[in-house]
Amino acid sequence: MIIKRKSFHVFKNPGYLTQEELEEIENQFQFLQPLKDEIQVNFKIVPKENTSCKRGEYCVLFFSEKSDGYLHNIGYLGAQLDLWLASKNVGVCWYGVGKTEVTPENDLDFVIMMAIAKVNENDFRKDYTKSKRKPLDVIWNGELKQNIAKIVRFTPSACNTQPWYVESKDNQLYVYRIKGKRGIMPADKVVYYNRIDIGIFLLFMELCLKHEGMAFTRTLFADTEDEKAHVLTAKYTTNHL
Repeated sequence: MIIKRKSFHVFKNPGYLTQEELEEIENQFQFLQPLKDEIQVNFKIVPKENTSCKRGEYCVLFFSEKSDGYLHNIGYLGAQLDLWLASKNVGVCWYGVGKTEVTPENDLDFVIMMAIAKVNENDFRKDYTKSKRKPLDVIWNGELKQNIAKIVRFTPSACNTQPWYVESKDNQLYVYRIKGKRGIMPADKVVYYNRIDIGIFLLFMELCLKHEGMAFTRTLFADTEDEKAHVLTAKYTTNHL
């Protein structure tokens, strides 16, 4: 699904999700595995008319309590849903600028939304290698596990900023959030969305490690507000690289 999925900035001739399909998506929420168990989250599916989004047919709204790592956690959860929806031929567009008046229970804060719509399987990515991504030597330093690095680089990100950098050494992978070009994002929103992006990246990284049969342990670090160019986000210790 990493190879199949794409960001649907435009939904051409979308179909309609049935009530049964909507219930199946809602049921899938319970199977999403958090990056941080202690953070309370909530998800809701609403018609796009209940938001400022003009894309797709419905929107999945992500809500969370605000605590350390909550944006990474939402990215990690949303990435799982994104890939699962691709398996059901439901297109997704992460819609960062969207707004909604819908309020969840437990006073959680709105974080981000996904526009979704039923699409034809032929509308998904046909050749992932043509996606615009940074060269491997720009995002990865050190020992190179080719099948991991070449796939994880296709992680989606806000405005395709790809704010990640990996150091591989001594059977450990160090994942950093880096500063990069912000595209069309407002300057004050770059860190916000890039933290969500890193959560997506961590999910893709772990899927790649599992695909290669590599057991690992994960250590998370606090993502600070300082001005360092590289902010250490996570460390993976593996059996071998």
